Amino acid sequence: MQVNLSDQSVLVTGGTRGIGRALVDAFAEAGARVAFTYRSSSDAADELVDTLTDQGVEALAIQGDVAEMDAAQATVDRVLEAWETLDVLVNNAGITRDGLLLRLQEDDWDAVIETNLKGVFNFCKAAYRPMMRQRGGKIINISSVVGVTGNPGQTNYAASKAGIIGFSKSLAKELGSRSVTVNVVAPGFVETDMTAELSDSAQEAMLDAVPLGRPARPQDVASGVLYLASPAADYITGHVLHVDGGLAM
Repeated sequence: MQVNLSDQSVLVTGGTRGIGRALVDAFAEAGARVAFTYRSSSDAADELVDTLTDQGVEALAIQGDVAEMDAAQATVDRVLEAWETLDVLVNNAGITRDGLLLRLQEDDWDAVIETNLKGVFNFCKAAYRPMMRQRGGKIINISSVVGVTGNPGQTNYAASKAGIIGFSKSLAKELGSRSVTVNVVAPGFVETDMTAELSDSAQEAMLDAVPLGRPARPQDVASGVLYLASPAADYITGHVLHVDGGLAM
């Protein structure tokens, strides 16, 4: 499916690697203006902006911690200052700090909830009024198959990703009357730096549970997000799109 998002302003959180980088590339290819956040990888962010600029794409890299409300508001304000509208917001930034609950530290719980769930709250709240005033917009929040099925050793991560689903359904009902859609993409086992840290046995166990028999590529997830951001999905809201090769079945 060819998606044309020319004259659209897009903001992706956590855009320098993995799924986030694939999202930035996909939106750029669709003709959008693309802003993305990063926390510490300034070299990667600068390199990505240079690459996009060379391709004729308007791009912004904005440093900040998604867990901080002030950073989220400043990011949205900067996008609006540069491009006047924020048409698509993709909340992608996330972290893991895995461990069995018996040994999980309070700091591990707090860090994952604050980044993964509170980060979504922060950016959605910052985008709420601008999208209402525009009487239109697309919010796409990245959850996980783990938020639907659970996973031992990931109580904090699963809680954050399940929370994103409930949050998004509620927000979809709040914003629907202003033609703002809110949807969720729930990836399964994706080939990223994060999943590469899993043991070989853990990766094999996950692959054995995938009916399609392979991990997802970041581009697979980006395709689902791009669809929900496109005019083809204007009448879809409050939906959870599983991009998991059948893992959640």
